[in-house]
Amino acid sequence: MTTTCCPGRKGVTLWFTGLPCSGKSAVADRVADILKSKGFYAERLDGDNVRQDLTRDLGFSKKDRDENIRRVTFVAKLLTRNGVVVLTSFISPYKEMRSHARTQIGSFLEVYVKCPIEVCIERDIKGMYKKAMKGEIKEFTGVSDPYEEPENPELVLETDKETLDESVGKVLAKLEELGFI
Repeated sequence: MTTTCCPGRKGVTLWFTGLPCSGKSAVADRVADILKSKGFYAERLDGDNVRQDLTRDLGFSKKDRDENIRRVTFVAKLLTRNGVVVLTSFISPYKEMRSHARTQIGSFLEVYVKCPIEVCIERDIKGMYKKAMKGEIKEFTGVSDPYEEPENPELVLETDKETLDESVGKVLAKLEELGFI
């Protein structure tokens, strides 16, 4: 028997995936803030933060990226089954690992944050794309490493065409439509 921290509430993981600088974290952060302000238990798992603690021993090879997603999947699964709305922001470039996360977590919504690479490059305040295009960063998704677009995500956000508020509204509407909020 599983007990939850949130009696009467169904947990769910929203898996935000997309190219670097597509807007995954911005949307997920805003959604989490809104949910928390309404009394929901919501947790954010973000690529940058997780790599500081949970997966600091991993690099960016395919093997390490897969292990990163495997570990995040485990954490998201625990939170989800305990009634938490989990918002993950990971490039997670490989379909196989996103499928693995879906299977393991169960209550899972894939949110494809679709944005043309040209717009992502413009948004890149850290200059990572420029470094990758010069060959200074190896295995950089979208430049020297592939990104496999989702085939059937539950939600597509086009952050080059939508405002942040519009994208957030779509996520909240989907959660309401499916009975999670």
